[in-house]
Amino acid sequence: MLKIEHLTKKYGEKVAVDDLSLEIANGEIYGFIGHNGAGKTTTMKAIVGIQGFDAGEIYINGHSIKTEPLTCKKDFAYIPDNPDLYEYMTGIKYLNFIANIFAVPADVRQKRIKKYADIFNLYGDLSQPISSYSHGMKQKLAIISAWIHDPKLIIMDEPFVGLDPKAAHDLKGMMRELCDAGGAIFFSTHVLEVAEKLCDKIAIIKAGKLIKSGTMEEVKGDASLESVFLELEEDKQ
Repeated sequence: MLKIEHLTKKYGEKVAVDDLSLEIANGEIYGFIGHNGAGKTTTMKAIVGIQGFDAGEIYINGHSIKTEPLTCKKDFAYIPDNPDLYEYMTGIKYLNFIANIFAVPADVRQKRIKKYADIFNLYGDLSQPISSYSHGMKQKLAIISAWIHDPKLIIMDEPFVGLDPKAAHDLKGMMRELCDAGGAIFFSTHVLEVAEKLCDKIAIIKAGKLIKSGTMEEVKGDASLESVFLELEEDKQ
């Protein structure tokens, strides 16, 4: 579903992402972890086509994000770490705007909006302007908008930040449901306990370089993900 081949991105002399290669298959929840500034957000922005890169290639469902960006963008949804929403819109207008972009039929979008807004207890607030929403409510709206066109791949940068415990639990259920239906999820998080329980595979990045990846069992063995992460961080100093 997502294939990253030798991705390299530089900012002047600084190498933000250094020859990174990963592959996320259908049905997988794939976690991406690393310290602040490790290159996670740069990688995700390159995947979704809002950040150019200096070398390598990225394929989504077999299509190049460089040469076939529109084809790629039909297949995925992206939730950045701080979603920028059109705050002058109401929640429902924003969701309909996103549904229009992806040509979601009216009857289908209504069912999906109701389903996911009810999950996050947001349905009664959709008539209100987004400017009146709390950070957590905006995060929930961004998540609903990502799911509304039934994407094959969802890319999320720190999706649990700002969510209350119930909303975080519900999001984890939605992630598993999407992957059980044949989709794929690639997400970054600093919450290692969540990654350990939720992810099928994990990749650890430091200073732009991939330092370990594989199934959860391959990466952590009998230890905790936190202890392995801290040990690898120290080893690569």
